[in-house]
Amino acid sequence: MPQSCVRRALSATAQVVRTHASRLHHIPSKMMIQTTMPDASATGQDDRLTRFLLPEAGVRGVRVHLDDTWRQIRSRAEYPEGIARLLGEATAASALFTGHAKVDGRLSVQLRGSGALRTLFAECTAAGTLRGIAQIDEEATAPPQGLADLGPNPVLAITIENPSPHGRDPQRYQGLVPMEGGDLRSAFEHYFVQSEQLPTRLLLAADEHRVAGLMLQKLPGDGGDADGWTRACALFDTLTPEELLDWPRTTLLHRLFHEEAPELLADKPLQFGCSCSRERVEAMLQSLGQEEAEAALADGVARVRCEFCGQGYEFTPTDIAGLFAQGSAPMPAPERMQ
Repeated sequence: MPQSCVRRALSATAQVVRTHASRLHHIPSKMMIQTTMPDASATGQDDRLTRFLLPEAGVRGVRVHLDDTWRQIRSRAEYPEGIARLLGEATAASALFTGHAKVDGRLSVQLRGSGALRTLFAECTAAGTLRGIAQIDEEATAPPQGLADLGPNPVLAITIENPSPHGRDPQRYQGLVPMEGGDLRSAFEHYFVQSEQLPTRLLLAADEHRVAGLMLQKLPGDGGDADGWTRACALFDTLTPEELLDWPRTTLLHRLFHEEAPELLADKPLQFGCSCSRERVEAMLQSLGQEEAEAALADGVARVRCEFCGQGYEFTPTDIAGLFAQGSAPMPAPERMQ
């Protein structure tokens, strides 16, 4: 038996034996992962989100793995190693959270502070596109390396924007809490305790080429047997970040939860994508006002570059004047350049 399986069995024996002794004769059939979905990770294409259920334990889960998507996000800017790792973990988390929340538009994760690390931002849309960015104080005396560089009293925000059935303004829901814990995993678990009162476990991992995340959450209500959550957490705690990065979807679910008869609920591809557009840039310029927009006309052209994807937009004096012509109807401006 592989060493990881021995370690996992020893850690969870107390919970498993007590509740599963009456079902020992049924274990062989329980070891089949109940799905007909192909495991794309077996072919090397593992930019995916997978939702699953542990029905007898009353626990739902989401697994995210990003290869090419993460490499594209990271290639957009040079970050210190520690900040790149945090951005990777935040990107995985933004995708994980779309797996259990109702997101028809987009969900973003943002950490804000006043230190050398000003902002950590990641976003996942309902269509499965992701983007992310870290903003660093260029005047800091030393490059930031971790969450401590957010400075005092950092804030964690998780925002969902869904299309409105009436008009162009999206329906916006935001949870805002002080950031607690020394790492992103702890900060997010604290967020769910404060905002949703649902027991939640997270594991996030990132390296230069890959990022991954696994989330377990107790189902609302009294679903599952008496110690299902305790049992699932005992198994969850045996998973290492390296295994989370390395194991394909079916391997992970089988080695961790085969006794719980995991059921795959959904599986969808993920990819890098940006929601910037000329219309959104026009709305941003209109929000600045005509005087400031005209002041941006360096050398006769106003140039705006999206920080997420690098797409550039140019505006002539005639373009700027047209934005403020009488009767023009501006789009709602985003809070920041997107």
